[in-house]
Amino acid sequence: MDRYLPTGNEMVSLPKINELTAGIEDFTFLSMQHKGMIEVRGSSNTPLIQPFIHTGEAELPLTDLQWSRDSYWIPALQAKVGSSRFGMTILTPIGERGFAVKLSLTAGEDISLTWGLKGCWDGSFHCVNEDKELDGIPRCYRSGWNHSLIFDFRCGTPLFAFAPMCSQETDADFREENGAIFYTLSHREEIPAGEVRELIFYWGLGFEEVAAATSAKEMLRRGWDWEYRRTVSWLEKRTRQMPTAKLTDIYNTNLLFCIFYSTGITLDTEELVCATSRGTRYYVSAAYWDRDVLLWSFPAILDAAPDLAEQILHYVYGRQRRNLGIHSRYIDGTVLEPGFELDELMAPVIALEAYVEHTGDQSILTDSDVQKGITQILNTLETMRHPEISLYETFLQPTDDEIVHPYLTYNNVLVWRALGALARLYPSKYDFLAATAEEVKAAIYTHCVFHDDTGRPYFAWSVDLKGQHNVYDEPPGSLQLLPYYGFCESDDPVSRNTVSMIRSSAYTYSFAGQPIAEIGCAHAPYPWLLSLCNSLLCGYGEKAFRELEIMEMDNGIACESVHPITGACMTGAAFATCAGFLCHSMKVAQEEGNYAK
Repeated sequence: MDRYLPTGNEMVSLPKINELTAGIEDFTFLSMQHKGMIEVRGSSNTPLIQPFIHTGEAELPLTDLQWSRDSYWIPALQAKVGSSRFGMTILTPIGERGFAVKLSLTAGEDISLTWGLKGCWDGSFHCVNEDKELDGIPRCYRSGWNHSLIFDFRCGTPLFAFAPMCSQETDADFREENGAIFYTLSHREEIPAGEVRELIFYWGLGFEEVAAATSAKEMLRRGWDWEYRRTVSWLEKRTRQMPTAKLTDIYNTNLLFCIFYSTGITLDTEELVCATSRGTRYYVSAAYWDRDVLLWSFPAILDAAPDLAEQILHYVYGRQRRNLGIHSRYIDGTVLEPGFELDELMAPVIALEAYVEHTGDQSILTDSDVQKGITQILNTLETMRHPEISLYETFLQPTDDEIVHPYLTYNNVLVWRALGALARLYPSKYDFLAATAEEVKAAIYTHCVFHDDTGRPYFAWSVDLKGQHNVYDEPPGSLQLLPYYGFCESDDPVSRNTVSMIRSSAYTYSFAGQPIAEIGCAHAPYPWLLSLCNSLLCGYGEKAFRELEIMEMDNGIACESVHPITGACMTGAAFATCAGFLCHSMKVAQEEGNYAK
């Protein structure tokens, strides 16, 4: 199975840097006019970008490849090439419209070589959950704007372009073959034994030729050292030390993955948007979910980058306001998948309260979009209320699967939390909602609590308010989180019994007794990483941290579910919003001292 090291910045993502081949297989960017993401990719045999070294007619293979990450995010390779040492670092500079690839060679003997980058642009795809190849004309040509090659894609008018510039004079060649464009960017030199040479390629992205070339030229003029220092400074201001080196790596890499893969700036309109993932390896890429962004990504981003968290709220209450609570949407706010989800309707309010509590910024509460959004949320919520009982229905569960019964305990706990939040945030306008919240709480204890054969009380997963209920749990919206949301204390007997039931080996989706003893569900019947997050938040932190120490995940990146023994990814690779909730959960557990010392 291929192992990838994703990296990226606000504008461009490199989701598939292959550890085995050292090839960059694709890059992606967000496009508002296309409601999602554009992926530029190589072929199945030839990556989009690949380093090479020739001596004479022979290409020297890279051997003994060793990868690391500078500042937990910048992929760096050390390898052997013959008797010499080869290095490659891939930098996506903060604030730039592009990326850079630095090659280095330490000669083991006097060597005459030609080296650089080569690759194949084989296709361009529109990506929102599914990938559709774009119909248009890919072109490659020489340009005076960068004195090298320009690659652009046109659908009548330009759609996008990308262009390289190099720190040294290079030869640029290309050919077209069966609709694909093959290219080579090469530099010839003699290197005495023991000396080091560097070759830096800057790749700019833009709407058309001039924008792409000058994006590369901007980075070239600034220089590698300036771009690298500025990026490392930004990254390291957001890093955090965890109890062990392994946990520190997991936290920081996943935090940065969350920031750069669940948010981004669109190429065409330069707007901040949020998405499930800016790479195609996650199976629902480049679309917006209220729950995923606001309950999972947002807490970690708020911890690390409050200014970005504020921008997210303005995006949610702005572009996304019209369809709050609808299953999934495009990044422009229009409906992708219809279907009402109560947890998603409540998520913007819960995130708003968290932001105000964390930053003390009350000004956002007077923003007209925020106020309109709250009014809309409350109006929609009222349509979901039972005619006689203070419980609210949903159509889809937190996994986005259809309900068994319409009234979910977890979802109504979020209603309780959100109504109380509005009463606290707007005491003069929404103080009456505090009483409504208490009515919801009372209804949950009255109608959602049942007893097992021994008489122990527990929370049902869902009820129909006609006597039917089911015993179940879903990691994306778990009953284990009721104390986390402040609904009850962790020693509340109903909560304690509920957690005991679903963590028991008798429960269908429990993996009790396995090395990764987390919970699955019907959506993916393996231990979920979100279940591990829930464990970190509900008093099982020591065990969860030990599980993280042995988990492979998706090469260290959060995924949907894992193997119960190895912790290797089973479903949902490169799960950016989950990566955020993992980091937030780790931080909370660490601050509570809930880890093995």
